[in-house]
Amino acid sequence: MEISQGGDDSHQKKFALPVDSEHKATEFRLFSVAAPHMRAFHLSWISFFACFVSTFAAPPLLPIIRDNLDLTATDIGNAGIAAVSGAVFARIAMGTACDLFGPRLASAALTLLTTPAVYCTSIANSAVSFLLVRFFTGFSLATFVSTQFWMSSMFSARVVGTANGVAGGWGNLGGGATQLIMPLVFDLIQHIGATKFTAWRIAFFIPALFQTLSAYGIFFLGQDLPDGNYSQLHKSGDKHKDNFAQVFYHAITNYRGWILALTYGYCFGVELTIDNIIVQYFYDRFNVNLHTAGIIAASFGLANLFSRPGGGMLSDLMAKKFGMRGRLWTLWIVQTLGGVFCILLGKVGSLGVSVAVMLIFSVFVQAACGLTFGVVPFVSRRSLGIISGMTGGGGNVGAVLTQVIFFRGSRYSTETGLTLMGVMIICCTLVITLIYFPQWGGMFCGPASKGTTEEDYYMSEWNSAEKEQGFHNASLKFSENSRNERGKRIGSAPTPNNRTPDTYV
Repeated sequence: MEISQGGDDSHQKKFALPVDSEHKATEFRLFSVAAPHMRAFHLSWISFFACFVSTFAAPPLLPIIRDNLDLTATDIGNAGIAAVSGAVFARIAMGTACDLFGPRLASAALTLLTTPAVYCTSIANSAVSFLLVRFFTGFSLATFVSTQFWMSSMFSARVVGTANGVAGGWGNLGGGATQLIMPLVFDLIQHIGATKFTAWRIAFFIPALFQTLSAYGIFFLGQDLPDGNYSQLHKSGDKHKDNFAQVFYHAITNYRGWILALTYGYCFGVELTIDNIIVQYFYDRFNVNLHTAGIIAASFGLANLFSRPGGGMLSDLMAKKFGMRGRLWTLWIVQTLGGVFCILLGKVGSLGVSVAVMLIFSVFVQAACGLTFGVVPFVSRRSLGIISGMTGGGGNVGAVLTQVIFFRGSRYSTETGLTLMGVMIICCTLVITLIYFPQWGGMFCGPASKGTTEEDYYMSEWNSAEKEQGFHNASLKFSENSRNERGKRIGSAPTPNNRTPDTYV
């Protein structure tokens, strides 16, 4: 048991993991369930996993649902778009809710509020009702934002990429797991005696119940911050209730957030697109049966077990050696390679080679997601929730645009759509070269010559009146703990006296 004392604390607080001055864990112990850090980790990824299972429970059963509801190719495409479009604004709203009310309450509320849509899928009887239930179920994907916000609030800069990567990656596993779970549940129910048009409807009660339980788990077992819940800290005066207008302003005026939203649209957005089309692609193009197509599709999503976490770990590793510039370079390289393999996926014509290329493609595109959220926590301290929401929403926008342009109707064949999607990934990833942090530099430039520090960057989000009241203290601590983003060049920017201790390296 490690005892840590923050500079402004009047008493010592005990935690199971070593912590920094913000009481964020400086180590990530995967197999621990210690409160509050690792308990928050496990609650967040399990809840996000449940939401992913619910949102993508329909695609593996589409051949059955299609026959039951007389769905056309356009109906199926529209429903797939609806499933990811609802979360665009929901993710931005979720980011705001996290900033103002905390990730525990925001996540539990959204997870619970979207469960009726999952239950109602079992009574869908037309293309319109099927589209609506997929649309409202898709709102639950906004829990990704609360997951990443929660991890960024619980884990220090040194391991935040790893924490975000593993939580997001294991949550995304739901997209692959549901490709296995739903056909198995369907087969079991049908084996018991139900007709196939009844079995698929009953099957939706499984993801709905799982999602409901995960919501209650977060609400009753979770904690917003290492020091307590938002409501408690607001009452005690340990955390001030921030001004929404200021939080929103500092988020939308930070161009780095917009760039990451665009690039995330072509890693996570691509992943969502593949989740929607991959079963039908292998089923129709290579004439495999539904169960085989589901296994192949599941392998894409299940790569999240290691690929997205690997991206987060790689981001932290590069930061230790090369600082923020290492994070940016690695993100650009990995996501560009993902685009290359996406092009190849659309070009190859044999089943075996297609599966192999798809697996390699999945590793790169999912690792890019983890690498993205190795950068996001450093864009803004004050507006972290909205920046996370903007980035996450960008993923859904990318999915919507990609499906509308390439996979809706019969304008392009699916294989041509995959090739063109790969080209778009490569082009949209180029904007990463424009990201520049004055205290750390960018891909092609070092830190600002005028000597901007971490404190200068994060304190700029607070005005003099707010600083006089001490509202900026959390940002000051974060500045201290983000010095390692200079990499091995600790002396690359000056450190003012009485601000960031030279001993913290």
